[in-house]
Amino acid sequence: MLNNIPQVTKNILILNIIMFFATLFFENQGVDLNSLLGAHYINSPLFQPFQIVTHFFMHGGFMHIFFNMWLLVMLGGYLERLWGPKRFFIFYIASAIGAFALYNAMGVYEIMQLKNKLISQGVSWVDFEYHIKNNLVETELYSNMDAYKQLYIKCVTPMVGASGGVFGIMAAFAILFPNTEFLIYFTFPIKAKFLVGGYFLLELYLSFQDIQGDNVAHLAHVGGAIVGGIIVLFWRKTDRQNFY
Repeated sequence: MLNNIPQVTKNILILNIIMFFATLFFENQGVDLNSLLGAHYINSPLFQPFQIVTHFFMHGGFMHIFFNMWLLVMLGGYLERLWGPKRFFIFYIASAIGAFALYNAMGVYEIMQLKNKLISQGVSWVDFEYHIKNNLVETELYSNMDAYKQLYIKCVTPMVGASGGVFGIMAAFAILFPNTEFLIYFTFPIKAKFLVGGYFLLELYLSFQDIQGDNVAHLAHVGGAIVGGIIVLFWRKTDRQNFY
């Protein structure tokens, strides 16, 4: 099966699978690779520059990586055959980084607001950073402070997954082949423009909802789709001879 997958798509698939099993292995050794290599907000004490790239090779569970890799191979492989490996690689990385950028746009502002509120309540930012970097839970002194709890969660929760790049691929496919039909549950036909467009609007709506227990980075999905769509529209406008 791997021989039928284009080279860049295949390499991305293999890297994701390797990192998924590495995460499971190191988890048993007491090491959380998702926290280390996942993307933290850039003003979180846990942020490292390499996370901008490493986060889109990490996943939070089997179903997470399964659906991302399924869409990568099914749609990404088709686009790579159409564009060639170099253009597809640039497109995928740009979409994933665009997802990271939009994900940070709101989160960084929220962290700044919570940080100022915490400092105004007499909490030392140095002490807070110490708790974060040493994986300490809320101390009894701060246990009743909502700002502390919210800030703690935002700073320690990483964004992981290839979804940003995959949403870019989905957007590109829907723009280039809007009337291609997919079968939902292998039964109900729906055109790509309606499926991807509806999914995008749902993710946009969920990005601004505060839903208890929702750990999905919806804004990253939106960012990947926007960047992917913009790139495809630009390429199609400027390179009509060599673009499908």
